[in-house]
Amino acid sequence: MEFHKSTIREYFESFVITAIIALFTTTFVIQAFKIPTGSMESTLLIGDHLLVNKFVYGMNPGVLGKLLPCKEPRRGDVIVFKYPNNPEVAYVKRLIGVPGDTVEMKGRTVYVNGEALEEHYTQYIDEVSVFAHWGPYDVPEGMYFAMGDNRDNSQDSRYWGYVPRGYLLGKPLVIYWSFETPRDEYLRTSPSERAHQFADVFRNFFAKTDWKRTLKVIR
Repeated sequence: MEFHKSTIREYFESFVITAIIALFTTTFVIQAFKIPTGSMESTLLIGDHLLVNKFVYGMNPGVLGKLLPCKEPRRGDVIVFKYPNNPEVAYVKRLIGVPGDTVEMKGRTVYVNGEALEEHYTQYIDEVSVFAHWGPYDVPEGMYFAMGDNRDNSQDSRYWGYVPRGYLLGKPLVIYWSFETPRDEYLRTSPSERAHQFADVFRNFFAKTDWKRTLKVIR
């Protein structure tokens, strides 16, 4: 009987420690994120599941934020952040302008401080862009200018303004899983629709998983 109690206690302690480690990791270190729309195509596709480095920009407060390695956000980084118009929603875009930059877009060319950016990652789906000229935008201190890689299908800083420094959540590291997902799935939020989505994953996990994107590093 004593052995039985000891075994149960060991399992319980292991479970508690595992739960604490998992909570610490998801709170301060790594967080999972799913791509719901096509605004970052073809860098990130609908149905891509990402692991996001939450401490890379030193956003954790207190002693922990000083101990973990961090860096300043850099132009060209793919970033995850709170949507300025609704902080409950997380967005993923590419950082184009840092504080002090002047950003301007002429046709399909983005200029930062008067110099054209070389953007191998962009995608355009319209023959002619909706607007021939955006900006110039002067990025204020403590703010960032973000744009989607799918330039003709992205609601970004061109429309709703700058991203505050405190709204940055992290930097995506890798695609740990990619599953073929309908473009309008993010709009289907009822319990029955969620149940259908779960059943689809269960039935078609192997058939609809894009294995070529598994463990792909995000750049």
